[in-house]
Amino acid sequence: MATFDTSLLGDLLLGRLSFRPGTVPDKEALPPGRHNLGIASERDAVLIVPEDLQPGVPVALLVMFHGAGGSADKVLPFLIEHARQHGFLLLLPQSQFPTWDLVVGGNGPDLERLDKALHEVASRFSINPSHLGFSGFSDGGSYALSVGLTNGDVVSHVIVFSGGFMSVLQQNGAPRIFIAHGLEDEQLSIETSARPHVTKLKAAGYDVTSLEFKGPHRIEPAVVSVAMDFFLKPATPQ
Repeated sequence: MATFDTSLLGDLLLGRLSFRPGTVPDKEALPPGRHNLGIASERDAVLIVPEDLQPGVPVALLVMFHGAGGSADKVLPFLIEHARQHGFLLLLPQSQFPTWDLVVGGNGPDLERLDKALHEVASRFSINPSHLGFSGFSDGGSYALSVGLTNGDVVSHVIVFSGGFMSVLQQNGAPRIFIAHGLEDEQLSIETSARPHVTKLKAAGYDVTSLEFKGPHRIEPAVVSVAMDFFLKPATPQ
């Protein structure tokens, strides 16, 4: 049975992470390649480390959440070459249930594992706070949007591929948001998900980029490329 730290119960239920960027790494950096982070015996978080990272130089980190019934390996092929080509860390958590805890019934053990995974990555690499993104597909897109807005003082970018809903008990910060959705999505209608989300988020003052494409409920490689340009664009000076 999944358990989580009761001392963090209040923040977890609200969807808040304890992780904050800016931690000085105190462990040896992992070599290039694919690594299980060792935070769980089953469905461990996966980290992709690109080549040629400069020691001590802050690096971009993108977190990708899979869809319902999915896994790290199902979404990895869409992003791994981008991580290698552009030199950013790619973190792929895995839900403990058939989908994410927030979809099942509320924030809890998946959020705690995400928090542990972020702390573990930051213990080995200096994370660039201006390029720390949450992304996801389908249920994972809903999860990225919900947790990303709740932790917008930590997350700089939120990228949603064919997400269905957002559940936000408290808003923090102002991450930039990218929402992509297929016009022929047979599972999650664009009329009841992406379009009203974009309208509400813009009305709330968020910087939102939306992309509608001809296609069904799936990840389109061409759309991913646009999303990665959005994520990696140099930060605008404040």
